[in-house]
Amino acid sequence: MSRPVHAIAEPVVHRPRWRDQGDDQLRLECGVCGVWGAPDTDAASVVALGLHALQHRGQEACGIASVHQARFHTERHQGLVGEAFGGSDLSQRLPGSAAVGHTRYSTAGGGFVRNIQPMFADLDSGGIAIAHNGNLTNFHYLRKILVGEGAIFQSTSDSEVILHLIARSRKAKIVDRFIDAISRIEGGYALVCQTRSKMIGARDPLGIRPLVLGRLGDAWVLASETCALDTIGAEFVRDVENGEVVVIDQGGLQSLKPFPVRPARPCLFEYVYFSRPDSVVNGRSVYEVRKAMGRILAREHPAEADVVVPVPDSGVPAALGYAQQSGVSYEMGIIRS
Repeated sequence: MSRPVHAIAEPVVHRPRWRDQGDDQLRLECGVCGVWGAPDTDAASVVALGLHALQHRGQEACGIASVHQARFHTERHQGLVGEAFGGSDLSQRLPGSAAVGHTRYSTAGGGFVRNIQPMFADLDSGGIAIAHNGNLTNFHYLRKILVGEGAIFQSTSDSEVILHLIARSRKAKIVDRFIDAISRIEGGYALVCQTRSKMIGARDPLGIRPLVLGRLGDAWVLASETCALDTIGAEFVRDVENGEVVVIDQGGLQSLKPFPVRPARPCLFEYVYFSRPDSVVNGRSVYEVRKAMGRILAREHPAEADVVVPVPDSGVPAALGYAQQSGVSYEMGIIRS
């Protein structure tokens, strides 16, 4: 009599929530991408390609904001990146050599167009568009204070709090206002912001959410994962460091370290589930980390089984590692449609 067949793979997990079902906030695994200095006013097309590579981080909605001759152009759509930004006329719709984009995953309570990013605001210093991956743990506290001071919110997203904090900062320069704003927020975040003359990227002091820096010819690229750089043909330069603020303008790139150094606390789920397996997160291959998890699982929890079956797609490398360590045959028993 043959032994029972067991499917052993990386566990199927529910996407984490930190809010009430009816509160339509940003989830943890959204994707951000920004390009500065693209030739021929074609930054939006490059960003759209980068967002396509980050589609696994959010399939509900997407948006791009570009700036051309100090004027902003924005589009935000529900649905997939290819459906929203797949046309050949994108550089005419969203012209500019600089653009930021976002692909979004919202709560089970439903997505609202008003919450789709990048979020845009006109400040006294000019327009600013912001794309945010992460969640602010003191969001409700800050929002209550801001509303009490007269702020009018247009969305239910925690990301809008950052815009209000920037607008209310008493600092003179936009970069100082940005740093002043993020010094008040808590939680994990990767931010890519576009002003009329600068692109600003920032990563939380604990490095919870990933953000990478790349070069595409003379252009600079910021993205959630290295797979976006690979797709657009950009060269990986480095990770944006924990607590670092990078400012990109016509003078080049400037790195600022406005916060005290703290021990890194990267999110484990970037390796388990969020990131694409061909990405490199914090210097480690996601694919190799998942395989190593499978090998450790085989050593710690051996099983009598005929085959190891992965649950596609994030479970595939872990199942390979389990099969190699245990000697049990690897088979594709489940096909994703």
